[in-house]
Amino acid sequence: MSEVMIHSSSFLLPSIPADEASAYAIVVLNQNLPRLTPLLWEHAAKLRVCADGGANRIYDELPLFFPHEDALLIRNRYKPDVIKGDMDSIRLDVLHFYQSLGTKVIDESHDQDTTDLDKCILFIRDSTLNQESCKLQILATGALGGRFDHEAGNLNVLYRCPDTRIILLSDDCLIQLLPKTHRHEIRIQPSLQGPHCGLIPIGAPSAKTTTTGLQWDLSK
Repeated sequence: MSEVMIHSSSFLLPSIPADEASAYAIVVLNQNLPRLTPLLWEHAAKLRVCADGGANRIYDELPLFFPHEDALLIRNRYKPDVIKGDMDSIRLDVLHFYQSLGTKVIDESHDQDTTDLDKCILFIRDSTLNQESCKLQILATGALGGRFDHEAGNLNVLYRCPDTRIILLSDDCLIQLLPKTHRHEIRIQPSLQGPHCGLIPIGAPSAKTTTTGLQWDLSK
């Protein structure tokens, strides 16, 4: 019988239970920031990476979550560790601002064969080699919505990196890959998630899928 892979969304909670503790990294892509971004940022102490124009989102939108605080203080508080990508979207004023704070900038404009999310995932994996892959989880905000080709490309990253725990997030959705090599236990936060969910085979039919705990379980 295949091993059970646990999928917990406890990172949506203000405090993560000790028995579900993981190491988190965050990738911010160039779409509207989910309302839980400040919380995810705090949890993602391992590494905080902006993918190119995602830095614009942190600079412009994060202060809006704190309307009664000084915008400059917020921008200083939420400083990315790394900005990485082909640098075709980030504004110069934003780039220079974060460089002045010590953010590492990695210009990969020479690489037009991979997406900015690909580039950031590879960087995080290379930077956290001492972390067990089952313990490190990468939270990708701004991965959904906007241009469909970008959205489809982000879904493709899940398949290209099946051994890396990647979660695509928006205000409305949380998407992750369920590799066929495992059985899966999905632990949700009912106060924040549901009541709907979807299991979608992409690229090929699902030979067999059995579920328990859903209103209409699958048994084929």
